[in-house]
Amino acid sequence: MTSFIKHLIRVLRQPFNARHAFRRLQEYHDRPRSLEEVVDWAMNFGGDGYMRVKTLQIPAEITRLARAVQAIQPRIILEIGTASGGTALIWSHLAAERVITCDLKDMAYQTPLFTRFPPPGSGCEVTLLSGNSHDPGFKARVARELDGAKVDFLFIDGDHTEEGVTADYLDYKEFVRPGGLIAFHDIVEHQPLPTNQVFHLWKRLKPVARLEEFVNDPQQRGFGIGVLHVPEQGAPDLPT
Repeated sequence: MTSFIKHLIRVLRQPFNARHAFRRLQEYHDRPRSLEEVVDWAMNFGGDGYMRVKTLQIPAEITRLARAVQAIQPRIILEIGTASGGTALIWSHLAAERVITCDLKDMAYQTPLFTRFPPPGSGCEVTLLSGNSHDPGFKARVARELDGAKVDFLFIDGDHTEEGVTADYLDYKEFVRPGGLIAFHDIVEHQPLPTNQVFHLWKRLKPVARLEEFVNDPQQRGFGIGVLHVPEQGAPDLPT
């Protein structure tokens, strides 16, 4: 099936999929949720087409990351790689003021749903930015959205090639405050796809940064989350 046909089917089914997704969101917001419940919803929200909400994570790993982020009481969270919005749902539960989530694809269809992720009574606003994170113009858009404010947590889960994830780290680390966190997905060395090369960057960071690894099984293929604790002087450059 061609990408055009897939897109056409999704557009035709969009009203039905949207009604289902908003019913699910209403159910999600029916009562306050614990962090563990939010993670479960992020993995099992469901839906179809452009209104599908999902995160491809190992529950124990993403829960440990969510707890670490919760512990720093984040005001602003920046995410590179929205995908199906599952992690954005989690960050929207944790951020007090703002979640900015970025993806290569156009997210116009998802925007009405994703911007309603924060729970009732929350002061958090969700902004979706579509574009290439490696484009200097896109970085400038992020800077304009932040308007001088610093990010408490940066989640890098976009381009998984060594060159791509390295560029995202070097380009966006300046936005993270001292004492904040930067996390990377898919840090384990054994990956199911040859383009998953985040572990190369992770190895380069080990000598220059304070790191934590959330890995469910040392022998697993794929997944694994790495967390960098940003020091007072800011996130480090990479060794030459």
